[in-house]
Amino acid sequence: MAANRKLGCLSVFLFVALCASVLVNFVLAATAFRKFQGRGGEVEFRPRFHEMIVERGARASGNKIAVISLRGLISTSIAGNVGESMVDDLRWQLEQARDDENVRAVVLEVDSPGGEVTASDMIYHAVVKTRAKKPVVVYMESLAASGGYYVSCGGKYLMANETSITGSIGVIIQTLNYQQLFDKIGLASVVFKSGKFKDMLNGARPITEEERAYIQSFVMKTYEKFLGIVAKERNLPAEGLRNGIADGRILSGRDALDFKLIDGLGQIEDAYAKAKELGHAADAKIVKYGPPFSLGRVFRMLTKSGDTKIELTFPGQLTPRLESGRAYFLPGFYAP
Repeated sequence: MAANRKLGCLSVFLFVALCASVLVNFVLAATAFRKFQGRGGEVEFRPRFHEMIVERGARASGNKIAVISLRGLISTSIAGNVGESMVDDLRWQLEQARDDENVRAVVLEVDSPGGEVTASDMIYHAVVKTRAKKPVVVYMESLAASGGYYVSCGGKYLMANETSITGSIGVIIQTLNYQQLFDKIGLASVVFKSGKFKDMLNGARPITEEERAYIQSFVMKTYEKFLGIVAKERNLPAEGLRNGIADGRILSGRDALDFKLIDGLGQIEDAYAKAKELGHAADAKIVKYGPPFSLGRVFRMLTKSGDTKIELTFPGQLTPRLESGRAYFLPGFYAP
């Protein structure tokens, strides 16, 4: 009898939750269709991220400091909670903060080793666009290196913990040569190509000197873009960076401050205080953006491709796997 009662209560709860989800999704759909604005029937829709209160402000004040988190590898291949990729999620969160008149400043929490060159550049430009409208304080947690630092350069004020790892200004492309392994087991790679550079990262044969020079030139051009952004944003001479700390080395937060790569040291609470100061909103509450709840999204995760596997991640798997041929802003210790 008790088991039946519990089952009945669970059924009622699931029914109510389903009805609530349907209602919320209906409201979101109605909001989307209200944004036609006479542009040939095109619907402009941006998901609204949920606001979680981190620190309460003055009761009578509507001012807010929006906290946005960038964590893990930066890649358009990583699925987002709302958008197609984590890059979409970051850009949409920044857009929401820009468009919210009550948001007086943004705190961007960065805990990332970096990642893909283009993905890092996309987020950097979204941060710069936000900075043009309201202050962006970047707080570097354990790791804000390479692409993580690239993104951070878009902020108005950069702060790190004294023990944070940052810097690593550089670019890396890697491939794997397995020719000797193929020779041992009697395999051979057969390639038909339209030009001499079409298979230049083919691991079944040695790389030619011409190919090596071409790839190195590509890497250096991308590096110069990174270097130029650091020089411009931090008001530092490019030549001094090139001949100094911009050689791929990592730096502690303390060293980064000494080399003027950041503006201050502190804890996350200090970043909140700085955002209130720059946003002229001492009475503001601190809100953190999170993905909107959706039962549909939960069901999709549970039923995705009928995959019921349980995956365990061990310490040795925490290093991101670099894909051959992609350019990355990553510290050297992330390459095998």
